[in-house]
Amino acid sequence: MSESKTLSFPELDPATLKSGGGEKERREYRLIGMSCASCAASIESTLKAADGVASVSVNYASEKAVVELAPPAAGNDSDSSRAVLSDEAVVDLIRSAGYDAEPLVPQKDQAPGRITLGVEGMSCATCVRSVETVLAATAGVDSATVNFAAETVTIAYDPHQVRLAELKKRVHDAGYTLVERDDEQREDADTRKMNLALRRLRISAALAGSIMVLMVIHMFIQTIPGYLTLTVLLGAPVVLGVGRHVHVAAFRAVRSGRPNMDVLVSLGSLPPYLLGLMGFFFPIQTFIEMATTIMTFHLVGKYLEARAKGRASDAIRKLVQMGAKTANILVEGKEIEVDVKELTPGDIMIIRPGEKIPTDGVIVSGTTHIDESMATGEPVPVRKEPGAEAIGATINKEGAIRVKVTKVGKDTFLAQVIRMVEECQGTKVPIQEFADRVTGYFVPAILLITAATFASFMFFPDFHRGIIEWGAGFLPWVNPDLPRLTLAFITATAVLVIACPCALGLGTPTALMVGTGVGAEKGILIRNGEAVQTLKDVTLVAFDKTGTITVGKPTLTDVLPAEGVTEEELLRPAASLENSSEHPLGQAIVEAARNRSIPLTDPDTFEAVTGRGIRGTLEGRTVLIGTRALLREAGVDPGAYEQQLTDLEDRARTAMLVAAEGRVLGILAVADPVKEDSARAVAELERKGIRTAMITGDNERTARAIATSVGISEVIAGVLPEGKVAEIRRLQEKYGMVAMVGDGINDAPALKQANVGIAIGTGTDIAIEAADVTLVRGELTTLVTAINLSDAIFRKIRENFFWAWFYNVVAVPVAMFGLLHPMIGAAAMSVSSLNVVYNSLRLKRVRL
Repeated sequence: MSESKTLSFPELDPATLKSGGGEKERREYRLIGMSCASCAASIESTLKAADGVASVSVNYASEKAVVELAPPAAGNDSDSSRAVLSDEAVVDLIRSAGYDAEPLVPQKDQAPGRITLGVEGMSCATCVRSVETVLAATAGVDSATVNFAAETVTIAYDPHQVRLAELKKRVHDAGYTLVERDDEQREDADTRKMNLALRRLRISAALAGSIMVLMVIHMFIQTIPGYLTLTVLLGAPVVLGVGRHVHVAAFRAVRSGRPNMDVLVSLGSLPPYLLGLMGFFFPIQTFIEMATTIMTFHLVGKYLEARAKGRASDAIRKLVQMGAKTANILVEGKEIEVDVKELTPGDIMIIRPGEKIPTDGVIVSGTTHIDESMATGEPVPVRKEPGAEAIGATINKEGAIRVKVTKVGKDTFLAQVIRMVEECQGTKVPIQEFADRVTGYFVPAILLITAATFASFMFFPDFHRGIIEWGAGFLPWVNPDLPRLTLAFITATAVLVIACPCALGLGTPTALMVGTGVGAEKGILIRNGEAVQTLKDVTLVAFDKTGTITVGKPTLTDVLPAEGVTEEELLRPAASLENSSEHPLGQAIVEAARNRSIPLTDPDTFEAVTGRGIRGTLEGRTVLIGTRALLREAGVDPGAYEQQLTDLEDRARTAMLVAAEGRVLGILAVADPVKEDSARAVAELERKGIRTAMITGDNERTARAIATSVGISEVIAGVLPEGKVAEIRRLQEKYGMVAMVGDGINDAPALKQANVGIAIGTGTDIAIEAADVTLVRGELTTLVTAINLSDAIFRKIRENFFWAWFYNVVAVPVAMFGLLHPMIGAAAMSVSSLNVVYNSLRLKRVRL
C-alpha cells in the first residue's frame, strides 16, 4: 500500500481571467447548427469582429465556443461607457452568422444559497402565487421568484437552515414539483444529437432504398407506370423533409456571406430534385434518384460522425458519471440520506466499505484504504487515517469512516478535473490555425471550381468527352453517350458533393479530445492545446529538487553513535531538544525517535542559533545539535568525526553533530530521500534525447550528489527563488524549448517562463494554476508518459491533416474530369470525415 498527498486546485473563478488592463470574462456557449469546419470559421470571424470580444475559440468537434470578453480600457472614457457584452448579445451575434447557441452555465456554478429550479404542474398565475407563498413561508428562505413563462423558480435560501430536499417536499405537498435543471437535461447532448441523426437516417434510408429498388426494376426488369410520380413522392420526404435542416442552414450561410458544407450538399441534392420535377413537362433525364442518394449518404455520414464524436468525448462523460449521487450524513445524531448537491461544507458524511466518497473532505474518524485510481491512475489503494484528505468519487475499500465535507460543487477535485479537460478540449493547437484559414476559403473555392467545371464542359465538350470515353473503359458508372448538358450537370454535382471541409476541421479537435481524455485517465491533466504541440518539441527538462525529484519530506537516514554510546542515548536528547524546534530537519529526528518508542522530555531551556543549529539544557545537561562551528564555539572539538561528516555530505545528507556536557554523542544525518521513480524517469528522458537539469537553492556539493544519484546531466545550485526565472531564460537561450517541473509557490514564475510548465500534483495550488500540465500522481515517470502522449496526439493530428488534404487533392480533380458519379462522391465525402474521427479514436489503444 502507498500513501500520497491529495491534489488540490486553486479556488479561483475560472470564468474570470486576469489581464493587463483589468479582468477578462470567460464564457462558454453550446453551438447549434454547425455542419463543417467552415461553420466554425464563420462563427469565429463574426465574434472576433465584435467590439468587446478579446478572443474566440470555436471547437467544431465539441460544438462549443469559448469567448473571452475584454473589460473597458482603464482611463478611457469612451471605452469605459461600453458595458461587457451580455450572453444575449453574444448569442445574437452567433445567430447573425446563421447559427444558434445557448450559454453553458452549469447548475453547480450558481452562488451558494441561490438556485434556479424548474417547476412542473403550473397552469396559471394562481399557481405562481401558490408556489411563491409556500416557499416564502419556509424558515430559511429569503425570497422565491417564479417565472411562469419559463416555468422556473429562483430561490434565495440559507442552506444551513433548510435543505433543498425540504423545499422540494413543501412544494410537492402543495401540488407542484421542483426539478433541478441537471435532472431536466439529464440526457446527454451527444446522445440527443445522435438519436436525431439516427431518426433522420432511418427515414431517408428507407425511402431512398425504395427508390433504388424501383429504379432497378424500372431499368432492367419491367417498366413501372407512373415511375416519375412514385420517385417524386418518395423523394420529397428525403430531400425536403429530413433534409430540410440542410437547406435552411445553407440559406443562412449564404445570407451571411459565409458558405459552408451545407451549401455544397444542398446544391448537390435540391437542384437535381427540382430538375426531376421538370420531367413532368419535358422529356429530360431526371436526377431524383441521385438527389435522394446524395442526401442519404450525407445523413449517414452525419450520424456516424455524431456517434464517433460522442466516443471521442467519452472521457468527460465517464468523469461525470464517476460522481456519487447521494450521501449519508449525520444530522442531530441521526443518519439521513441526501442528494450530493445538498451537501454543504461542515457536514459529516458516513462512508461504508465499498461506497464512493460523495465529495471532497477530511477524514475525522476511522482508518481505511481508498482506491484513488480515478484521480491518479494508480491502482494501489492508499492508506488513510484521521486528518487525511479524501477525494470525492474515490472508493472506500475497507473500514467505515466519517468524513467532514470541505468542498462541494465546482470546487471539488472531480469538478476541477472535468473543467481542465473541457478547457483543453476547447482550445486549439497552433498547427490548426493554418487549417482554419484555409477552411474559410475552401467552400467558396469549391463553388468557383464547380462553376468552372460546368462552363468547361459546355465550352470544351470534345476535350472532356475524350477523357470520359477513356474512363468508360474501366468505370461502369461513366456514360459518354449522355447529352453535353447532362454530363456537365452530373460532373458539377459530383464536384460539389465530393469536396469535404469537415475532415480538415475535425483533424485537430477530435485528436485533442481523445488524447486529453486518455491523459486524464492516466493522471495527466493538460490545460491547453498549445502545450500538446510544444511538449513534444522540448529539448531540455529542468527540475526543481525538493518535492519534485525528492519526496519533499526530510527523513532521518543515519544514526551514528560515538564509541560507548547507544542509539537511544544519542537520539533521546537530540529529539527532546528538537521537539521545541519547528525546523523540518528537527521534526524528522523527533518522528524517528517516536517511531522507535523513545520517551522524550521537555527541555529546560532552548535556543535556535541561526545557520548553526540549536542548544539548550535538558535534565541539567547542556545539549548542542548542529554544525562543526556550533560545537567549536562551545569548546567541543569535532575533528575526530570530520571524515564521517564529509562522507555523509557527499551523499547529499545533512549531517548534525550532537554533544552533551562537552562530549560528542554522535552524528545524526537527515536527507530528503529521492523518489523511487526519479532515476528511471530521468534515464528515459535522456534516452529520448531530452537533456535534464536541476535548479535548486542547495549548496553545490549536496545538489551534485542528488543529481548524480538520479542521472541528471546539468546542475544549477545556490539559486534563490527569484533567480529561477533568469536560469530558465538562460537555459532557453542555450537549449531552445525548455520544460520546467516544480511543485512549490516559488516555482510558479519559472513554470510560467518555461515553454511548458509542469506541476507535480502533490504540490501547491499556485504551482498547479501556473502550469500547462499537471501530473496528478506526483510521480516523474508520468512526465515521460505525458511526453509520449503529446507525441501520439500530434502524430494523429498530422495523420488526420494528411488524409484530409490527400482526399481533397485527389478526389476533386477526379470529379472535375467527369470520372466520379455524384452518388459515389457523396459516399466518399462521408467516409473521409469518418476516417479522420476514427483515426483519432485509435489514440485510446496507443501504448504510452
